[in-house]
Amino acid sequence: MKFAELHAGQHFTLGPEIVDPDEVAAFAERYDAQWFHVDPERAEAGPWNGIIASGWHTCALAMSLMSKQLLKDSDSFGSPGLSHLRWPNPVRPGDQLTLQVHVHETRRSVTKPWLGIVRWQWIMKNQDGVEVLDIEATSLFNTGE
Repeated sequence: MKFAELHAGQHFTLGPEIVDPDEVAAFAERYDAQWFHVDPERAEAGPWNGIIASGWHTCALAMSLMSKQLLKDSDSFGSPGLSHLRWPNPVRPGDQLTLQVHVHETRRSVTKPWLGIVRWQWIMKNQDGVEVLDIEATSLFNTGE
């Protein structure tokens, strides 16, 4: 989407994305090798009753949906960061995830008219409607001016 197509109050639903068990293991082994992500026996006996995906993997899955669907061919060129990030429930291998995107604000920079700023919330849910990710992000767009 282009910056001019975005406005406060818009809602988008992206996905679904099936959580691949091999990707959960590979991501965890490389980036977040805590036992509840990589040790099936110990994880089964732990508080989550099985392997769960890293929260950072969950973020990567959300970003994948955004970049392949909503931001594909857009004029987005980065983000200064997140103001809010929560993982209220775990993601499990095999889950089917859907990302709901809510646009809270769009504005042009006062000092740089070519810069569009979008503040939006990304809420990811699993196949049972259980929220697994809540992010408030700011994205930067070229307005074409």
